[in-house]
Amino acid sequence: MANTASAEKRNRQAQKRRARNVGVRTGVKGAVKKVREALEKGDGAGAKAALHVAEKALDRAASKGVLHKNAASRRISRLAHAVAKGTAAAAK
Repeated sequence: MANTASAEKRNRQAQKRRARNVGVRTGVKGAVKKVREALEKGDGAGAKAALHVAEKALDRAASKGVLHKNAASRRISRLAHAVAKGTAAAAK
């Protein structure tokens, strides 16, 4: 338990930050999941639209410090590659 007023305040701040970060992280996971589901269905147009939403969510998480910027960039790159591969396979 915190013994000083400043330590109690830091604990309150950490709890608020954690709740906010969990929400952002959950949103990112949902957006990425929608891209993957669209790819599994073979829906190229849906995957592209979902990718755009996922990119924004990942960039926003990186800008807020929830994800490291390189980790967000890597995830976007891998998703974009998967969508490009999926749409090319669907076009054949």
